[in-house]
Amino acid sequence: MEQRDFEPLYVRCGEKPRASQNNIMYASIIIDISHEKLDRVFQYRIPDGMLSHLRIGMQVKIPFGGGNTLRTGYVVDLTDQADYEESKIKEIAQIVERSVPIESQLIALAAWMRRNYGGTMNQALKTVIPVKHKERLQQKRTVELAISDMAEAKDLLAQLQRKHSTARVRLLEALLENGSIDYEVVTKKLNITAAVLRAMEAQGVLRIRSEDRYRNPVSHLTKKEYDLVLNEEQQAVVDAIDGDFQAGMYGNYLIQGVTGSGKTEVYMELIARAARQGRASIVLIPEIALTFQTVMRFYNRFGDRVSILHSRLSQGERYDQFVRAKNGELDVMIGPRSALFTPFSNLGYIIIDEEHESSYKSETVPRYHARETAMERGRMAGASVVMGSATPSLESSYRAQQRQIKRFYLTGRAKRESQLPICHVVDLREELKSGNRSILSLQLQDLMEDRLKHQEQIMLFLNRRGMAGFVSCRECGEAIKCPHCDVSLSLHAGGKLKCHYCGYEMPQVTRCPSCGSKYIGGFRAGTQKIEEVVKQRFPGARVLRMDQDSTRAKDSYEKILSAFANEEADILIGTQMIVKGHDFPKVTLVGILAADLSLHASDYRAAERTFQLLTQAAGRAGRGERAGEVVIQSYQPDHYAVQTAKVQDYGQFYEQELAYRELMCYPPVWNLLLILISSPQEAQAQACSRSLGDWLQKHCRELRMIGPTSANVAKVNDIYRQVIYLKSEDHEALVRAKDGLEAVLLQGPWRQTNVQFDFNPMNGF
Repeated sequence: MEQRDFEPLYVRCGEKPRASQNNIMYASIIIDISHEKLDRVFQYRIPDGMLSHLRIGMQVKIPFGGGNTLRTGYVVDLTDQADYEESKIKEIAQIVERSVPIESQLIALAAWMRRNYGGTMNQALKTVIPVKHKERLQQKRTVELAISDMAEAKDLLAQLQRKHSTARVRLLEALLENGSIDYEVVTKKLNITAAVLRAMEAQGVLRIRSEDRYRNPVSHLTKKEYDLVLNEEQQAVVDAIDGDFQAGMYGNYLIQGVTGSGKTEVYMELIARAARQGRASIVLIPEIALTFQTVMRFYNRFGDRVSILHSRLSQGERYDQFVRAKNGELDVMIGPRSALFTPFSNLGYIIIDEEHESSYKSETVPRYHARETAMERGRMAGASVVMGSATPSLESSYRAQQRQIKRFYLTGRAKRESQLPICHVVDLREELKSGNRSILSLQLQDLMEDRLKHQEQIMLFLNRRGMAGFVSCRECGEAIKCPHCDVSLSLHAGGKLKCHYCGYEMPQVTRCPSCGSKYIGGFRAGTQKIEEVVKQRFPGARVLRMDQDSTRAKDSYEKILSAFANEEADILIGTQMIVKGHDFPKVTLVGILAADLSLHASDYRAAERTFQLLTQAAGRAGRGERAGEVVIQSYQPDHYAVQTAKVQDYGQFYEQELAYRELMCYPPVWNLLLILISSPQEAQAQACSRSLGDWLQKHCRELRMIGPTSANVAKVNDIYRQVIYLKSEDHEALVRAKDGLEAVLLQGPWRQTNVQFDFNPMNGF
């Protein structure tokens, strides 16, 4: 057995081995072990008996190492050329039963991900396999009368009655009346045993038919009539993108539309046009919570040709959707990030709704971003990528400004009677001075009373994102910031305030350094506490709460959102999952509690995320005929993220935020690479980080380096963590640095040290 470096493969889907003149074929295999030293392709000989069965993407068992231990691997290439001496090449032992072959295009995508995001090829392959194992299809069994002559059947019935064969009489009477009966009805309702069924089948009295049936996660939905007509703005966007598509010019597009502007209708029209040409589409959504309303809208348009793929489905449901997609039985697959790897062979569009969301960035190795990965898959497949948001990420807007992405605007709400809501900003510092210590401002309480009186619905949004222990003053609103990095210091155990960018530390303060107030500390109110406050203040109101605790069950998202949509509750309280993409026409008031919690997160994206959350939350109000109002409660009401969100002025926010990023050399103007070093030995983690830092200083002097230093959380489950940050205007320079460090790690004494790479991290440091 020999090994060689892995190279990205662009091979035909389902390609069979092509026998050479001497009838010997070889397979290139990645070993199923996530270890850098095995991140190679190993060549094996294909036994004659496997030649007609083996395919690219299959899992196989192969003898590995000096002891020929059987290991699992993935076939990534087939060839008739031996790379090394024939006598040294071992033979594949067997094909793994029930394994699901990976599409060859997805193998090529995995290779691209491995190079651009780090990790091993095996980790990348596992990422692009949404379904790992074959599952048995459900079978629908039917019991049918096999006797065609009714007179003969009635004679048999009379004989059975005389013999007092009550079970057989009961079944035959039912079959004479109905012709065929569901197997479960026969066994459970008629109480007929399997032994009786087998005996009557052997006598030719009945037959049992079996047919495969897909587990369909959307089979419970009822299709309604779809009669929406696009307005002029929507139609212009569709015609422009579809015009490129019909001309074979597949590109990347950004639709920037205000909340309620009808981006989903644009997506559906593009998908419908592609479907008429036999092209399938993937629709990515940022949260499972969005699945219910999104699927309902798509189901009304496409019926059973639409399905979903996400982590809360059973293994059987996921496998069945995988098979339906491969067999061309679906036009649309909807789901979070992992749905990007749906094995459509005829892909037309990849839609990324709410493209600004951080959940599109993977938190496990490889730490890929669905946006960039979708663009690469679109390039490979000859498909177009359409992104949409009311508040696009700075990365997408910057690319559009650089003319790397085509941008379209939807400036008005799709429903003519629907208008953008009126926004009020409440200064919580003034509330404290007036004696109101409640989480609900006086203005919000008055508006809630009014809405409950008029039987209108209310959403209360707690902006909990970014609650990483920052400290702020309730008197003046100031947060304690790092003097070197312009980000908030985080409160750590032991009473220390620490910067996660440069390592600056200071003792915890008891009085505000700006105004001297003693009202300084962290914000600790949660959704349950707010629910208690609301029920106490409005005892007659029907209240629903939606957060991580209340949505642990499989269908909990759908049940809560469905109940609120059916007006079974007056007030919905929740975290960010309730403010993204939902459309409730009866909601006329949205309260945003503690708007600046995310503003003071220890993250350079804090202002961007705050603006996006506030704008998205405000967009839930007034989406029907009734006017909407929004109350934004903040300790820093004059911050540009709050003020621009109040008037939904994305352009003004973008200009100010981009100037800040450019000044501080942050993405998207510059690129950032986070290197995370972890080990159960603190000395080992520190030694490895110093060694990598020394190598970078010697070989990558053109890069800006911060660290090595302790990570945000320096110890997790007895694992010590160190970080290094690299900055560069050239993304490829960071990729080269990553490649160099991977080579260093193969040679150095770092076996107990885990090193991960994260390009342009989304979730702080």
